[in-house]
Amino acid sequence: MKTFSIKVDPLTNEEYWEVYLRGQQLLSDAMLNKASAFTEEERLSLEMSGLLRTGVSSLDLQVERSLENFRRKPDDIEKFIFLQGLLNRNEVLFFKLLQDNLTEMVPIVYTPTVGQACLQLSHITRRYRGIYLSPDNIANVDQIFQSISLPSVNLIVVTDGERILGLGDLGSDGMGIPVGKVTLYVAADGLHPACCLPMTLDVGTNNKRLLEDPLYLGWRHPRLEGDEYWEFIEKFVLGVKRNFPEALVQWEDFAKHKAFTLLERYRDRILSFDDDIQGTGAVALAALTTAMRIKKARFADQRFLIAGVGQAGVGIGMNIRAQLKAEGLTDAEIRQRVFAVDQPGLLMEDTEGLSRWQKLFVQDRAAVAGWKLKSPDRIDLADVVLNGKPTVLIGVTAQTGLFSHELLSSMTAYEKQPIVLALSNPTSKCECTAEDVAKATNGCGLIAAGSPFADIQWGDRVLVTSQCNNLYVFPGVGLGALVAKTPKVTHAMFLAASRALSAMVTPEQEAKGYLLPAMEDIRAVSRVVAKAVAVEARESGLGRLLDDRKYEELIANAQWEPKYTPYRPGKIIS
Repeated sequence: MKTFSIKVDPLTNEEYWEVYLRGQQLLSDAMLNKASAFTEEERLSLEMSGLLRTGVSSLDLQVERSLENFRRKPDDIEKFIFLQGLLNRNEVLFFKLLQDNLTEMVPIVYTPTVGQACLQLSHITRRYRGIYLSPDNIANVDQIFQSISLPSVNLIVVTDGERILGLGDLGSDGMGIPVGKVTLYVAADGLHPACCLPMTLDVGTNNKRLLEDPLYLGWRHPRLEGDEYWEFIEKFVLGVKRNFPEALVQWEDFAKHKAFTLLERYRDRILSFDDDIQGTGAVALAALTTAMRIKKARFADQRFLIAGVGQAGVGIGMNIRAQLKAEGLTDAEIRQRVFAVDQPGLLMEDTEGLSRWQKLFVQDRAAVAGWKLKSPDRIDLADVVLNGKPTVLIGVTAQTGLFSHELLSSMTAYEKQPIVLALSNPTSKCECTAEDVAKATNGCGLIAAGSPFADIQWGDRVLVTSQCNNLYVFPGVGLGALVAKTPKVTHAMFLAASRALSAMVTPEQEAKGYLLPAMEDIRAVSRVVAKAVAVEARESGLGRLLDDRKYEELIANAQWEPKYTPYRPGKIIS
């Protein structure tokens, strides 16, 4: 049932919301609740007289009160619970608080704290958000979608909970990720919360801890696999196409063997992308592009080592390959510059069990014939550093401390200014810390990390570690694709996003070690990325034929600012 509609007064041109709820129902609706900010006229016309204390607060006063309460909380998980409670009570207030305090609160509403929250979600859930589809209700997908109270659905962030961050299979407790990503779309991008929908495909879990936990709230069965799984996915996609034909679907935290299939199978059928593959690849490429400017070097001058060849590793590797090809290198020359290490060690042409995507990064046996190895049976990370002499080290393994002091310092023997992207999150899974890199390279290394690290005082310099967070890319890509009305999101659009993102880092920031813009500039970043994506869509024949200035205008107009809109009572819908 729709709870409100967005209207414009034909006489005054005032935008208002026509509201179909009254009294306590209205106060219980997070999208509509203004709490102490309801005006006296609204309290009277919407049957709330006597339900609120007399004082009328401004939104700014409510933010001040909420920030005071937030900072009283003793630890990050309690702060997460407080913010989720606020989101469930008053969405406008929540997003205003978050937008005004992004640097402080993004690590709470998303990584690293969201990982800790997902591990405990069935134990800390106060109120459900979003939509849960399971084998028990997928047959009713149309009825479920049609009952959603939002006035429109333009964005769906969906997971099946099988690979949550670096934490593995968390079943429906993985819903913290879609909720967090939707939060970031609104805070960073400005999409209106009334058009964003987090979803979980609750197809079971193989996590024994969850299956044996009496408090676990998900579908208590082993995961669907094979044809049953793909039939479930197809029913979900067809339901989206029937009910939300213009919505963007962001695939989030699926296992790698399913994520690539989802991307290939559906990217031309529905407007969609995989953030773990494409978003991670794009933001990492932007960080590397900035690093090349700082070093006054080309990609072709570097040697890259990617540790972890799952979704993120493949996405990053494909973008590095694209950039090397753009600089004129052949496939054979690219192979000599990109090394990929996974569980079997260095990926070789005869390594068994590799996916089609991983095979893009294999080495010939002849290329390593003269290498000095600790063991003839396996070429590990240290062997590749010793023999391949990489100048760029990228980690997406979720293996804490994988990049040891010895490993990092050995790179300085042949490269004064190595680049290290330690991208696993949450922080507890990071391959190394910013301080590790600074100590091993005498403050010369360039680093970006998947989780936030504090600045480091190094002599008379302050070393900044950029958080290589997909937040810099996916909201702008989504907004640009929606504004351009493109039927699909292409690889070229992500490359355009990378270029635009890197170009925003100023020379002054580069001098401090920034590889990405400051988090405080995230709204401007989203506008710039969205325009780059929309223009690329237009130039490739997929987007609307609007000039650059018109796209800038539409994108700016699409960025919602958290504020209270006037309410007028509408006819109550029974």
